[in-house]
Amino acid sequence: MLRKLQEFYNQLLKPESPSEIDSEHQLKLAATALMVEVMRVDDRKTDEEIETVVGAMMMKFSINRQEAETQLELATGELHDATDYYQFTSLINRGYGREQKLLIIEFLWKIAYADGVLDMHEEYVIRKVSDLLYVSHNDFIRLKEKVRNTG
Repeated sequence: MLRKLQEFYNQLLKPESPSEIDSEHQLKLAATALMVEVMRVDDRKTDEEIETVVGAMMMKFSINRQEAETQLELATGELHDATDYYQFTSLINRGYGREQKLLIIEFLWKIAYADGVLDMHEEYVIRKVSDLLYVSHNDFIRLKEKVRNTG
């Protein structure tokens, strides 16, 4: 398992060709890693948050539950070795357009609110990721309000 994660990590950081940079697998893993970070940053990983992450992955990536859980496991391993969010957001910036980035930010808010409590650390991570994805402050606030008001 550790070797598998290391091989993937090496591919993520040192792709062999430009087409590999934008591979859907890498984009999925990068987006999932950011979702996992919001889930774990407050040191209270709840069942509601896990279900929100899995559901977001299933909807965003059109994958089944088993694939989502496998992706979640891989992303958790990637986060453990990561030093910052840039390695994830740079892939997303190259591979996704504005609407897809906004959807990721919306998912991050849903994860943050899943347990009924918005922790300041969760909000900080979402703000940082929004900045790195070049999402405007207006969109950041609009998505926060949208998720908060829809419960």
